[in-house]
Amino acid sequence: MKNELFSIGPLTIHGYGLMIAVGILCCIALGVYRAKKKSMNDEAVIDIAILVVICGFIGAKLLYVIVEFDRFIESPAQVLGSEGFVVYGGIITGVLSAVFYCRKKNLIFLEYFDLLSPSIALAQGFGRIGCFLAGCCYGKETECFLGVTFPEGSLAPSGVKLLPTQLFSSAGDFLIMAVLLLYSRKSKQTGNTGALYLLLYGIGRFLIEFLRSDERGSVGFLSTSQFISVGIVIVSILLFNRRRIFPGKKNSDAALS
Repeated sequence: MKNELFSIGPLTIHGYGLMIAVGILCCIALGVYRAKKKSMNDEAVIDIAILVVICGFIGAKLLYVIVEFDRFIESPAQVLGSEGFVVYGGIITGVLSAVFYCRKKNLIFLEYFDLLSPSIALAQGFGRIGCFLAGCCYGKETECFLGVTFPEGSLAPSGVKLLPTQLFSSAGDFLIMAVLLLYSRKSKQTGNTGALYLLLYGIGRFLIEFLRSDERGSVGFLSTSQFISVGIVIVSILLFNRRRIFPGKKNSDAALS
């Protein structure tokens, strides 16, 4: 809605970047707090968070380049220099980097995935507020009272009422965080909190795509994110049922450590 919030000398504070930074700090703070409560390695949480952030940004930009490949061929600098990212690219590369870290440090990945899943949802919630401020990831035109008109200079079309899908997504992410925090108190099986995150986010992302109107690529009749969402939901179901796939607690946990 207003990406350039204020300036300090030559430095301009952008809403998108600020919300990303707030999300990362809150993610780490929540992760460290929960790690201490569970007597887990809080230093590992910080290491994982930093690694996931770096790899996540690279992955999110890489998937954006893939989705916008035709435009990237025409103007590489414009695509690379834009604020465009695809969240799923960040999630996939972030998870893979965390798996690699846990293997190197002899930690059980699923334990830390359970621990950090609410933090990931929290960070995404703030990130979507940043999207709203920048005007990206906008929704379809509407006459609904929920519609928002973006000003000139936003990434969204100006002068028309659009569904604020960024805020819908943000509210959904914060709700997912709350659900995961409550669920994690009762769940006794390692990996289920992380699996629930994938399930809820995958379903939510699949549905919100029907309301979006920005260009984001497609695979057949599905958007790129909807196509990936289907895979994410399948992975979550496999995680929930991994004890049947890998009989025995020791084997099932070792397969995903």
